[in-house]
Amino acid sequence: MSNKILKNILNAKPGTTTEYNTGTWRTFKPVVDHEVCIGCDTCNKVCPEGVCFATSEKNSKGRIFYDNDLDYCKGCGLCAKECPVSAISMINDYK
Repeated sequence: MSNKILKNILNAKPGTTTEYNTGTWRTFKPVVDHEVCIGCDTCNKVCPEGVCFATSEKNSKGRIFYDNDLDYCKGCGLCAKECPVSAISMINDYK
């Protein structure tokens, strides 16, 4: 048995979706119902890619609502699963 240490040689450096447009990877995309959104920030907290954000707009109830940046969303569905008022739906995103 050899005592050689194996080294990983990466061809590309790891990155995040903020560096690479990864929105084309997804099969499903989140759609926010702005009238149902209560602006609780849960989607932002659970999003692994940080693509959920508060808008400066308000819905008819006077609440600032959240939206997402689909250029970088991978479509994991965590935002929809954790939304306490079911304001986010995952729909097919065939391009």
